[in-house]
Amino acid sequence: MKNSAIIIVVFLLIGSSYINGQDFRKIENKAFTVGEKLTFDVKYGFVTAGIAEMAIPKIKKISGREAYNITFRVNTIPGFDPFFKVRDRYETYVDVEGIFPWRFEQHVREGNYKKDFAAFFDQRRGTAKTSQGSYEIPLYVNDIMSAFYFTRILDFSKSKKGDRFHLENFYNDKVYPLDVLYHGKETIEVEAGKFDCIIVEPLVVEGGLFKSEGNILIWLSDDENKIPVKVKTKVLIGSIDAELTAYEGLAGELKSKK
Repeated sequence: MKNSAIIIVVFLLIGSSYINGQDFRKIENKAFTVGEKLTFDVKYGFVTAGIAEMAIPKIKKISGREAYNITFRVNTIPGFDPFFKVRDRYETYVDVEGIFPWRFEQHVREGNYKKDFAAFFDQRRGTAKTSQGSYEIPLYVNDIMSAFYFTRILDFSKSKKGDRFHLENFYNDKVYPLDVLYHGKETIEVEAGKFDCIIVEPLVVEGGLFKSEGNILIWLSDDENKIPVKVKTKVLIGSIDAELTAYEGLAGELKSKK
């Protein structure tokens, strides 16, 4: 009873620095939902080097809020492992109503390179907590995965080539700018079909989904789903393309497919 009283007093004293859950933003999301699963062939040149999967397997309560559990995995196929073995896994928890992250994990295994990172985003207090410490963050700051899913709900219908959308990305111990550059439209064909797409370029400074040393281009389906159809990126060993091979559990009709 004594401890409970102390906790109540503490919340009363510092309550003004918190954001009430009812005050969080609410954003309409027609782009993705629980059950979505996207599969890609990862190609190095003309060789299929691996398989990637983006999925939203469930909704989980975190920090008292409903959040999409979103996963991203990339594995090289057994035949490519002797050349450059990859076992990457990313995971984020994105607020269902506000489309901002509560938690992020990164586990990278690329050749001899290893990287593990996790952050809890206390959006009420404005802090990100990692194993290295606690850091100030702006409200609705993103991790690299939540930033990608937030990009999917942006409205590009009136965008012109060169237009930018500004986001912010927390990684390691800093907040980095993460602008999304609009490159226009293109129709492309992959194993999953032929799609009308919009092309965007996330200007990642740090903490990308690959150890990028150049630009990353993403072809998104030109409809409300905005599923990634193709991703082209530079890594330490050259250029890699990820192309959509299968999809399921989409939030809406895939009107961009020809």
